[in-house]
Amino acid sequence: MDFYLRASEITKTYTGHKALDKVTIEVPKQSIYGLLGPNGAGKTTLIRIINMITRPDEGEVFIDGHPISRNDIGNIGYMPEERGIYKKMKVGEQAIYLARLKGLSRADAYKKLKFWFDRLEMGSWWNRKVEELSKGMQQKVQFIVTVLHQPKLLIFDEPFSGFDPINVNILKDEIRYLNQQGATIIFSTHNMASVEEICDHITLIDNSRNVLSGEIHSIKEQFKTHIFNVAYRGTHDIAAIIGTDDFRVTENKKQRDVNKADIQLLNGKTPNDLLLKLLPHVEVVAMQEVLPSLNDIFIKVVNENPVR
Repeated sequence: MDFYLRASEITKTYTGHKALDKVTIEVPKQSIYGLLGPNGAGKTTLIRIINMITRPDEGEVFIDGHPISRNDIGNIGYMPEERGIYKKMKVGEQAIYLARLKGLSRADAYKKLKFWFDRLEMGSWWNRKVEELSKGMQQKVQFIVTVLHQPKLLIFDEPFSGFDPINVNILKDEIRYLNQQGATIIFSTHNMASVEEICDHITLIDNSRNVLSGEIHSIKEQFKTHIFNVAYRGTHDIAAIIGTDDFRVTENKKQRDVNKADIQLLNGKTPNDLLLKLLPHVEVVAMQEVLPSLNDIFIKVVNENPVR
């Protein structure tokens, strides 16, 4: 696999507290990569090391196949969880100032800012002071400044914090858009539903260690419990039909027309074996495997982490 970023065996200690303990992440080129973990797990420390804000005690970061250096910073866009815009400045004035810091000419900055302000429906706010904006609108400004110079790597730390559901969806769409334009994206968040919706790969850090990494579908396959949701018509007792040795009903919802039951396959039994049990007695309308949610996996892995 072609990795755009690889942080290898990263260790960082602060005054007796080990923030990261030999953490490795491998971010595929042009992926959307979720960095997950409880508060204090070490996510933000890792992000700061990738941005060269701080140095690791051990380990190394590689970007696009070479050790990261100051020359690579221009190809990184970073939106930290702590917002950093000046509230007394006018929105447009500040946006141009921050764009100039990223190396854009005033004319190029204005052109690109106009595109993004129109895209996010913020054109009317250009001459307003930042302090007049809601928290969500201020975050939109910071998002725009983060992506303006078209970096190859974008890093967002809790990007959905403070947004209402409508603006969360807008930001998700923009993250997908930037990814389609060629950017590799890392974002740290507690919003498991959002990770599940837009990420390709994840790493879960808990208590300073990498406890789970991989492609999302593969991870779900790894943690599946062989439970199938069966929609059926009929009045028979499902539990009595299938018995208790090879199948187990974990949930059964009887409804007016189509009933639904969650049935776990035991002892290596297959979906076909389950159908053979059911079909003589009920009309099977649909059957689908129930894969665990990322939230379920997150809770399971963190609770079972022996380091805790």
